[in-house]
Amino acid sequence: MDTLTHTLMGGTLVGLATIDPNIDAISAGFIATAVGASLVPDIDTVMKMKNNAVYITHHRGITHSLPFTFLIWPVLLTLIAHFAFGLPFGPTYFWVQLAVFLHVFVDIFNSYGTQALRPLDNTWIQLGTINTVDIPILIVHGLYFVLWFIGFSPVGLFFIMYGFLILYYITRYFMQRFLIRKVASQLPNENIKRTFVMPTLHFSQWRIIAVTENAYYVGRSFQGNIIFYDRFNREEYLPNEIFMSIKHDKNFKAFTFFSSIYRYELTSLDRETFELRYIDLRYLKEGHYPFVCIMHLDKDTYEVIHSYTGWVFSEDKLQRKLLDN
Repeated sequence: MDTLTHTLMGGTLVGLATIDPNIDAISAGFIATAVGASLVPDIDTVMKMKNNAVYITHHRGITHSLPFTFLIWPVLLTLIAHFAFGLPFGPTYFWVQLAVFLHVFVDIFNSYGTQALRPLDNTWIQLGTINTVDIPILIVHGLYFVLWFIGFSPVGLFFIMYGFLILYYITRYFMQRFLIRKVASQLPNENIKRTFVMPTLHFSQWRIIAVTENAYYVGRSFQGNIIFYDRFNREEYLPNEIFMSIKHDKNFKAFTFFSSIYRYELTSLDRETFELRYIDLRYLKEGHYPFVCIMHLDKDTYEVIHSYTGWVFSEDKLQRKLLDN
């Protein structure tokens, strides 16, 4: 989820912690600890300062893994809180553990996902039922603090709010399953291998990708109605001599590590170079696919001259980024 949602979730845990007689939940030290624990798995965002490839490869990876979720973050933050604010170790550990776990747990429900089972399994868990920024979830959390401020019990409000959110998540899951079935009925003559149904900022709109034996269908659903905007023939595998030249490129590795559905295009640029463009099909917006990996290669040696991976919303900006890498 986005930073604001994680921050608000940490605040609701402060409200729940008022039930604990061993903690002064409204103290500045505990509030800072609970909210900090709700945010700390995303500390890997600082890797974006290095480059996109490093950030994409590692964001929501090791910092959301089993050792960090259930040992490293809870112990580290509890020790800091104990020595910095004098908070009791045992009760503080419980609330810090709950905050860190809740952060990692809710992250698996969006399209980005996490490596929450690492090191047992490095697979990205991407359930894709909740958008990274979800307006109903933000509204419900905002309402929680308003009602707490005017005098309602924060503990009772917590259970009411999270009861509603559980029902909301279940509803989103069944909406997704309905659309998967509808894609199959809308493409009755296609041998569908996999269907991606991913949320957007709008409650009733979803991004849709159907992978068939011969093509990719890309579109959106609006209030249960599906419109396909693009159809791409599935390409043959990239020629082996080109693949062997690009497979160790940091931007290519980052892109294929993160993206779960993509296609490629080969384009001649001039007599000496050609462009290999990998396009993530999940993020179609206004006729444009903004998440890409671009590589310029020498036509004779297939050596990568320039490469870039990331979000690009204009071709001019993309070419400038390529020259900077």
